[in-house]
Amino acid sequence: MQLKCGTKTLDLSSPAIMAVLNVTPDSFSDGGQLFSNQLVDKDRVLATVEAMINDGADIIDVGGESTRPGAEPVSVQQELDRVMPVLELLSANFDSIFSVDTSTPEVMQQAAESGAHLINDVRALQRPEALETVSRLDLPVCLMHMQNQPKTMQQQPGYKDVVAEVTEFLRQRKLLCIDAGIKSEQILLDPGFGFGKTLEHNLSLFAALPELAAYKHPIVVGVSRKSMIGQIINTEVNDRLIGSVTMAVLAAQKIYRAGGSMILRVHDVKETRQAIQVWQATK
Repeated sequence: MQLKCGTKTLDLSSPAIMAVLNVTPDSFSDGGQLFSNQLVDKDRVLATVEAMINDGADIIDVGGESTRPGAEPVSVQQELDRVMPVLELLSANFDSIFSVDTSTPEVMQQAAESGAHLINDVRALQRPEALETVSRLDLPVCLMHMQNQPKTMQQQPGYKDVVAEVTEFLRQRKLLCIDAGIKSEQILLDPGFGFGKTLEHNLSLFAALPELAAYKHPIVVGVSRKSMIGQIINTEVNDRLIGSVTMAVLAAQKIYRAGGSMILRVHDVKETRQAIQVWQATK
């Protein structure tokens, strides 16, 4: 499958790698790593992204709002101040695909004008004007499921049937997007691992990835370094490499065996790329 991303085309005949680039001081795994004296360090950003691309990243996902459990919301201007200089810097220095991890219509609009090729929204375009903005931009969009908001999402999340509820939410959001003028072939779906879900919920959704793949939209899987892995193997956030890579390969197996396609959103690009290459050689 080919995904048209503005002026770029992404090949999804095998799993694509989306590298996480958080320009935030408080993200759960890499918050503050690109800052120096409370400002984004441009040289550090360029070096980090160059390494990501050399390691095999197909997409660089730039985010200016932390959505870790318990995170406080940020203002529109604060998000713009973090994201826009970085996107402009990357567009001027690299010929790659850039996505913007945002729920804010103003950020979506300005990011597209500065070279973003894909919108990645953890709130599935539920903020006012988000649907209309993405429809005008004519860029692919990832719709993610999240129960409640980051500040409260892990406070006793509950479902009668997590798989049925998440898949129905994504189906309804997809239909609303199509009604708003967004092309079906530009819609990606993300079950939102860790966003308002317990370990049991996450594992149920992971087992149901083939069901999501049956919708014939690319699936974005973001399990990298998340607490669900920490709960399984009893490790802290920076000691979850093996667990993250293992789940990436298992997700690829489930989705491609079901005839689907996917993007893996990861922190550890090189290791994930190598694992996927080994899986492809042996499948």
